[in-house]
Amino acid sequence: MQRRRLFFQLGFFALFLLAPALNLLRFDLHEAQLWVLGQRWSLGIDAFRAGEISANQAAVQIFLRAFVPAIVLIVAFLAVAWKYGRLYCGWLCPHFTLVETLNTALHRACGKLSLWDKHRTLRANVKPSARWWPVFFTLCAVFGFLWAITLLTYLLPPAEIWGGLQAGTLTPNQARFLVAGSTVFTLEFAFARHLFCRFGCAVGLFQSLVWMANPKGMVVAFDRDQARDCRTCTTATYPQGSACDNGCPMRLHPRNIKRMMFSCVQCGQCLDSCGETRSAQTQAPLLEWKVGVDAVRETLRQRKAERELEHPPAPLRVFPPDKGDPTGSPAQPVLRRVPQAGNVVSVESEH
Repeated sequence: MQRRRLFFQLGFFALFLLAPALNLLRFDLHEAQLWVLGQRWSLGIDAFRAGEISANQAAVQIFLRAFVPAIVLIVAFLAVAWKYGRLYCGWLCPHFTLVETLNTALHRACGKLSLWDKHRTLRANVKPSARWWPVFFTLCAVFGFLWAITLLTYLLPPAEIWGGLQAGTLTPNQARFLVAGSTVFTLEFAFARHLFCRFGCAVGLFQSLVWMANPKGMVVAFDRDQARDCRTCTTATYPQGSACDNGCPMRLHPRNIKRMMFSCVQCGQCLDSCGETRSAQTQAPLLEWKVGVDAVRETLRQRKAERELEHPPAPLRVFPPDKGDPTGSPAQPVLRRVPQAGNVVSVESEH
């Protein structure tokens, strides 16, 4: 699955970089002109100003060329998020592709996937080395500059930007934009890439909000009845155990309940890690994707387990039988729940 996901990520990343140059999608600030799929996308305003069409015709053009495409795209995007969550983030987003690349470089430098991780994430055949620090920060700077210049080509003609960069003829405003943008993106990639994905990205935030509102949305289900098997969870990649936790690029804990997985990007790395462990043990994976009615059942089961942890049932105590039984039959001990903290059953008896 990860190879297939990488194929989608690289393909969309290339499309993201080449879209302005191919006029697939960009807005030219010089001409105040939107380009879509190699064609000038006009709303009919210029024709209305020139007296070529009436006001009613211009209104129809604006509705058909602006509102309808926007509504269709938004509805389609949110429909996917409603059922599958942050699928775009985990499988297509160019920013997240760079996040995972930088995670790998940082791990080779210090054994962590984020500078803010408290503990190292051990991986087989990977020994952290200080020689990777220059590589990590160089990649941050290169990606930051690439991000800034790509963003600028979405607003100005790519030939003008790349040509001006090569010839050193960028305008002062263009140069300032590249310097400021490169600095901001470099710092973000180095220190806050995970924080941006989790809390700062509006695209990811709306996907998560829509997904959380759908009880039938796809979730990572955990077989809690066999949770004890997680004690022996080790893989060739993650020899220290907790393979699903250590494999998550968003630094989440996949065995948590849905509301604790708000920023899950549905990348499936936790499922692959669990499957690798369980396959070595000739057992079925404990993690799997569930959607629809199965997702509802999983969510309800998780909520029940959470309530039991927060409010455990009162323990049972065995009280001695009533000595004054008028029937003369052997009295039986009485079981009662005692309202006290803890979930251990205590037994009392009198002799």
